[in-house]
Amino acid sequence: MSAAKTFRIVVGVDGSPESLRALEWAVAEARLRQGQVHVVTAWQHPAMVVGDDDHDWDPTRYEARARRLQDEALRSVHAGPEDITGEVVPGQPAAVLLEASTEADLLVVGSHGYGGFTGLLLGSVSNQVVHHARCPVLVVKPRRQGRL
Repeated sequence: MSAAKTFRIVVGVDGSPESLRALEWAVAEARLRQGQVHVVTAWQHPAMVVGDDDHDWDPTRYEARARRLQDEALRSVHAGPEDITGEVVPGQPAAVLLEASTEADLLVVGSHGYGGFTGLLLGSVSNQVVHHARCPVLVVKPRRQGRL
Protein backbone atom coordinates (compact mmCIF):
# COMPACT_ATOMS: atom_id res chain seq x y z
CA MET A 1 0.00 0.00 0.00
CA SER A 2 1.50 3.34 -1.00
CA ALA A 3 1.65 6.26 1.42
CA ALA A 4 -0.91 8.19 -0.67
CA LYS A 5 -3.49 5.40 -0.69
CA THR A 6 -6.20 5.39 2.00
CA PHE A 7 -6.82 2.02 3.66
CA ARG A 8 -10.36 1.03 2.65
CA ILE A 9 -12.48 -1.29 4.79
CA VAL A 10 -15.71 -2.65 3.35
CA VAL A 11 -18.20 -3.94 5.91
CA GLY A 12 -21.40 -5.85 5.23
CA VAL A 13 -24.38 -4.68 7.29
CA ASP A 14 -27.79 -6.36 7.37
CA GLY A 15 -29.17 -4.84 10.57
CA SER A 16 -28.36 -7.88 12.72
CA PRO A 17 -26.49 -7.44 16.02
CA GLU A 18 -23.57 -9.36 14.50
CA SER A 19 -23.31 -7.01 11.54
CA LEU A 20 -23.47 -4.00 13.87
CA ARG A 21 -20.55 -5.44 15.85
CA ALA A 22 -18.68 -5.86 12.56
CA LEU A 23 -19.38 -2.22 11.73
CA GLU A 24 -18.13 -1.08 15.15
CA TRP A 25 -14.94 -3.10 14.65
CA ALA A 26 -14.43 -1.69 11.14
CA VAL A 27 -14.85 1.91 12.34
CA ALA A 28 -12.37 1.36 15.19
CA GLU A 29 -9.84 -0.21 12.81
CA ALA A 30 -10.26 2.59 10.27
CA ARG A 31 -9.52 5.14 12.98
CA LEU A 32 -6.29 3.31 13.87
CA ARG A 33 -5.23 3.28 10.21
CA GLN A 34 -6.62 6.71 9.27
CA GLY A 35 -8.70 4.73 6.79
CA GLN A 36 -12.16 4.78 5.32
CA VAL A 37 -15.16 2.53 5.98
CA HIS A 38 -17.58 1.69 3.21
CA VAL A 39 -20.82 0.07 4.42
CA VAL A 40 -22.55 -2.27 1.98
CA THR A 41 -26.11 -3.50 2.49
CA ALA A 42 -27.54 -5.99 0.00
CA TRP A 43 -31.21 -6.57 -0.64
CA GLN A 44 -33.11 -9.02 -2.79
CA HIS A 45 -36.64 -10.13 -3.53
CA PRO A 46 -37.80 -13.00 -1.34
CA ALA A 47 -38.34 -16.34 -2.98
CA MET A 48 -41.71 -16.41 -4.70
CA VAL A 49 -44.18 -19.19 -4.09
CA VAL A 50 -46.50 -20.11 -6.94
CA GLY A 51 -50.07 -19.21 -6.05
CA ASP A 52 -49.05 -16.93 -3.19
CA ASP A 53 -51.02 -13.75 -3.83
CA ASP A 54 -50.73 -12.35 -0.31
CA HIS A 55 -47.36 -10.63 -0.79
CA ASP A 56 -46.49 -7.24 -2.20
CA TRP A 57 -43.61 -7.91 -4.62
CA ASP A 58 -42.78 -4.23 -5.11
CA PRO A 59 -38.95 -4.06 -5.16
CA THR A 60 -38.90 -0.52 -3.77
CA ARG A 61 -40.28 -1.89 -0.50
CA TYR A 62 -37.25 -4.18 -0.03
CA GLU A 63 -34.77 -1.52 -1.08
CA ALA A 64 -36.36 1.00 1.32
CA ARG A 65 -36.08 -1.50 4.18
CA ALA A 66 -32.40 -2.08 3.38
CA ARG A 67 -31.78 1.69 3.31
CA ARG A 68 -33.53 2.08 6.66
CA LEU A 69 -31.41 -0.71 8.20
CA GLN A 70 -28.24 0.87 6.87
CA ASP A 71 -29.21 4.36 8.06
CA GLU A 72 -29.89 3.00 11.56
CA ALA A 73 -26.53 1.22 11.55
CA LEU A 74 -24.69 4.35 10.45
CA ARG A 75 -26.35 6.37 13.21
CA SER A 76 -25.23 3.76 15.75
CA VAL A 77 -21.51 4.42 15.20
CA HIS A 78 -19.62 7.56 16.03
CA ALA A 79 -17.74 8.45 12.87
CA GLY A 80 -17.33 11.68 11.00
CA PRO A 81 -18.94 11.96 7.55
CA GLU A 82 -15.50 11.79 5.94
CA ASP A 83 -14.78 8.46 7.64
CA ILE A 84 -17.73 6.42 6.44
CA THR A 85 -19.73 5.95 3.25
CA GLY A 86 -22.48 3.53 2.36
CA GLU A 87 -24.40 1.97 -0.47
CA VAL A 88 -27.44 -0.26 -0.79
CA VAL A 89 -27.10 -2.79 -3.61
CA PRO A 90 -29.61 -5.24 -5.09
CA GLY A 91 -28.40 -8.82 -5.12
CA GLN A 92 -27.49 -11.86 -3.10
CA PRO A 93 -25.45 -10.70 -0.06
CA ALA A 94 -22.36 -12.84 -0.66
CA ALA A 95 -22.19 -11.87 -4.34
CA VAL A 96 -22.58 -8.17 -3.51
CA LEU A 97 -19.84 -8.32 -0.86
CA LEU A 98 -17.52 -10.27 -3.16
CA GLU A 99 -17.92 -7.57 -5.80
CA ALA A 100 -17.23 -4.87 -3.20
CA SER A 101 -14.10 -6.74 -2.08
CA THR A 102 -12.38 -5.92 -5.37
CA GLU A 103 -12.01 -2.29 -4.20
CA ALA A 104 -11.18 -3.08 -0.56
CA ASP A 105 -8.07 -3.61 1.51
CA LEU A 106 -10.15 -5.52 4.09
CA LEU A 107 -13.66 -6.97 4.12
CA VAL A 108 -15.41 -7.27 7.50
CA VAL A 109 -18.58 -9.31 8.09
CA GLY A 110 -20.45 -10.53 11.12
CA SER A 111 -21.19 -14.17 11.70
CA HIS A 112 -24.60 -15.24 12.91
CA GLY A 113 -22.96 -18.25 14.51
CA TYR A 114 -24.86 -20.91 12.59
CA GLY A 115 -22.75 -24.01 12.33
CA GLY A 116 -22.99 -27.63 11.43
CA PHE A 117 -25.97 -28.79 9.43
CA THR A 118 -28.01 -25.61 10.04
CA GLY A 119 -25.24 -23.49 8.57
CA LEU A 120 -25.04 -25.79 5.59
CA LEU A 121 -28.78 -25.51 4.95
CA LEU A 122 -28.95 -21.75 5.35
CA GLY A 123 -25.80 -21.00 3.44
CA SER A 124 -23.17 -18.82 4.97
CA VAL A 125 -22.29 -15.40 3.65
CA SER A 126 -19.20 -15.29 5.85
CA ASN A 127 -18.08 -18.70 4.60
CA GLN A 128 -18.52 -17.65 0.97
CA VAL A 129 -16.64 -14.37 1.33
CA VAL A 130 -13.80 -15.97 3.30
CA HIS A 131 -13.20 -18.36 0.42
CA HIS A 132 -13.75 -16.04 -2.53
CA ALA A 133 -13.03 -12.40 -1.58
CA ARG A 134 -10.37 -10.45 -3.44
CA CYS A 135 -8.91 -9.10 -0.18
CA PRO A 136 -8.35 -10.30 3.39
CA VAL A 137 -11.55 -10.99 5.36
CA LEU A 138 -12.25 -10.56 9.06
CA VAL A 139 -15.27 -12.40 10.48
CA VAL A 140 -16.62 -10.93 13.72
CA LYS A 141 -18.08 -13.83 15.70
CA PRO A 142 -21.00 -13.49 18.12
CA ARG A 143 -20.19 -13.10 21.79
CA ARG A 144 -20.68 -16.19 23.88
CA GLN A 145 -22.93 -15.92 26.91
CA GLY A 146 -20.96 -15.43 30.11
CA ARG A 147 -17.82 -14.24 28.30
CA LEU A 148 -16.53 -10.75 27.72
